[in-house]
Amino acid sequence: MSVVGIDFGAQSTKVGVARNKGIDIITNEVSNRSTPTLVGFGTKSRHLGEAAKTQETSNLKNTVGSLKRLIGRSFSDPDVQVEQQYNTAPLCDVNGQAGVEVNFLGKKEKFTATQLVAMYLGKIRDIAAKELKLPVSDVVISVPAWFTDIQRRAMLDAGEIAGLKVLRLINDTTATALGYGITKLDLPGPEEKPRRVVFVDIGHSNYTASVVEFRKGELNVKATAYDRHFGGRNFDKALTDHFADEFKEKFKIDIRSNPKAWARTLAAAEKLKKVLSANPSAPLSIESLMEDIDVRALVKREEMEAMVKPLVDRILVPIEQALAEAKLKPEDIDAIEMVGGCTRVPVIKEAIGNFFGKPLSFTLNQDEAIARGSAFSCAILSPVFRVRDFSVHDIVNYPIEFTWEQSADIPDEDTSLTVFNRGNVMPSTKILTFYRKQPFDLEARYAKPDMLPGKVNPWVGRFSIKGVQADANNDFMICKLKARLNLHGILNLESGYYVEDVEVEEPVEEEGDKKEGDAMDTDDKPKKTRKVKKQVRKGDLPISTGTSALDQSVKDAWIERENAMYMEDKLVAETDEKKNELESFIYELRDKLDGIYAEFANEEEKDKLRAKLTDSEDWLYEEGEDTTKSVYVAKMDEIRFIAGPIIQRYREKADAERQAVQKAQEEEAARKRAEIEAKRKAEEEAKKAEEASKTADTDMKDASAEGEAPAAQETEEKQ
Repeated sequence: MSVVGIDFGAQSTKVGVARNKGIDIITNEVSNRSTPTLVGFGTKSRHLGEAAKTQETSNLKNTVGSLKRLIGRSFSDPDVQVEQQYNTAPLCDVNGQAGVEVNFLGKKEKFTATQLVAMYLGKIRDIAAKELKLPVSDVVISVPAWFTDIQRRAMLDAGEIAGLKVLRLINDTTATALGYGITKLDLPGPEEKPRRVVFVDIGHSNYTASVVEFRKGELNVKATAYDRHFGGRNFDKALTDHFADEFKEKFKIDIRSNPKAWARTLAAAEKLKKVLSANPSAPLSIESLMEDIDVRALVKREEMEAMVKPLVDRILVPIEQALAEAKLKPEDIDAIEMVGGCTRVPVIKEAIGNFFGKPLSFTLNQDEAIARGSAFSCAILSPVFRVRDFSVHDIVNYPIEFTWEQSADIPDEDTSLTVFNRGNVMPSTKILTFYRKQPFDLEARYAKPDMLPGKVNPWVGRFSIKGVQADANNDFMICKLKARLNLHGILNLESGYYVEDVEVEEPVEEEGDKKEGDAMDTDDKPKKTRKVKKQVRKGDLPISTGTSALDQSVKDAWIERENAMYMEDKLVAETDEKKNELESFIYELRDKLDGIYAEFANEEEKDKLRAKLTDSEDWLYEEGEDTTKSVYVAKMDEIRFIAGPIIQRYREKADAERQAVQKAQEEEAARKRAEIEAKRKAEEEAKKAEEASKTADTDMKDASAEGEAPAAQETEEKQ
């Protein structure tokens, strides 16, 4: 089982995986650590990620970005109209949802943002599966903190359509905070003052500031504030608008009237912005931008900062708001962690540094911190990995209230209640109590619609409570409903049940009763009791739920459509592969026929094969430009049929030479082994001879010593 965290970004997506006792950011098919968040549509197949980026300029009207800023929105939402400025594909209404109209497989097609995100997540799933060599199912996906219930449900639906099991939707800055805290070994204990960190995340299109308190083994998000229209793309657009005016005056061309010229200038402006983050000035040069005119410009950092001054003036607003909600001052903050590509812009760093009056921290990877935190979250939720215990307490960003019809039997009953307030800890469960004699309905909605992004519908869901009736005495049924804001930040009524007040007896402790540690009391005097009413659960209440989640029949249809498109893409990719294989085979065979195969074919065979190769090449660039996989395979087989005998002769000789070389190597190895064996035996013989010689010398000395003793004795006797 794999553990995968996905930082689903507006411009690009990063994927973190848990392995090798840590978190790795994996690379895609072209070895990049981030994959463009783009979906493109062609005449034969879809283009996802890197493939969509490659053909973006030539296929502007059929390439869609801003996926996470479109999902869960209606087409009439003003935020969706803003996204049209950054999208060259025409956005449209698809059954009440924001979507896109494109040319796909030669005809006009409409897709909702949920379908587009599902297509893209399928690509991310394949990238991760290829890297891990494992099927990918369990994932944690990061989303902006400002996502509402409808947007979060749409993300879960997209994940399901892509064949993923989303264990958690985690807020971007919460994921960053988890990645920061879980690796720290020096966090304060439960009784100590917490470490307070502000996380400033400025990405491609979104700016979030969160105040987080850390203690050993836990993090608590205290406040989160955001500017949904502040990011790198706003800087790029400000530069592009400047160049549009400059080019109109200087070169007499209007790039605003030419989508391709505008897109090329926007891409050049993005590169220029990155260079200006590290250098005081930078040149811009685009060849043949429009009407065969080459354009050039030089921009200084001060000039860029002047162009984006309206943006710069908004830098401190989310930070000030987050601190105010957390009831903290800048001096209460221990560290300011900067993440997101746009935090490299010097004017942003300077403004935030001056506000806090202390150095900013860049200890986290600015581009990959969210992906790492998401992967940690997935590892915590997965049974496969053992991770250090670390609790994550996020907060409710929008207050949620329940409303209901007043009961006729309770004339002074309130008809609404804010159940989850802004700043409440999440996930969270609340029990609601109702006194009713018949079934009733509840409606959940956001209490302050003006806080929501754009014009998102404040309605969250409708819940019908069934099985409610008066008791035998025509008294109210006491109904208990469990409302839960879950890990994803999504609201549900999880269960309903009814209780009855039942009288039970419980012991009463009197003054003078023995305390713990007293000697054992042997007196069997009766204990005093009292009757109290307690609520006892008696049965369940069925709940019928209506939310913004996709209808199951629609979801099933979209899953089926996605699977069909996926198989079609796969077939197109395999067909292109076979076509390229055939083309390479023709060129390779032609070269080898005049090279290594030359001596294995007579002139007649060579002429026949050359003619076949020429015919196949002509066919490939004319009729065979667009055909099926099986036809390319058949053409390859036709060439192999003619070339087969020549290739076979070459292989036989190559095999014979290889075997001869192998035999010679084996004989040489055997000869060397024999030499070594002979040398070893000779050394053993020499050693034995030497030992025998030493033994003989010893025997002679012994014999000499024995011969001398009797002579000495004889001399003594004579005397």
